[in-house]
Amino acid sequence: MVYYLSLGANLGEREQTINAAKQMMEQQIGPITRCSSFYYSAPWGFESEHAFCNICCCVETAMKPFEMLAATQAIERALGRHHKSVNGHYSDRTIDIDITLDSPTLTLPHPLWQQRDFVSVPLKEIK
Repeated sequence: MVYYLSLGANLGEREQTINAAKQMMEQQIGPITRCSSFYYSAPWGFESEHAFCNICCCVETAMKPFEMLAATQAIERALGRHHKSVNGHYSDRTIDIDITLDSPTLTLPHPLWQQRDFVSVPLKEIK
């Protein structure tokens, strides 16, 4: 299967954390076949003095959607993210990895991805 993922961070060494997530994805999930440039933006859905750094990438894997979700969440935890956004209440984060395109068996974290430039702009770069 091919997955398009959005990775973002607004705490710590953002680019370094995203690159570490990419390396872990290649080791644990499958090859990244395309990756966008870094894209910088203000936080979406909450206020913070910390700007986000985002990328989108395409990864190939045999994982099913729920396996992919579990794998990306394990990478987030390994890189220091221990709290997920709940009920639309967002906060600063060391890393966030989202599956951006719809799946018939999984409700994805970004149903409004087309309205979010930090996802749609890097995604257009690699699609």
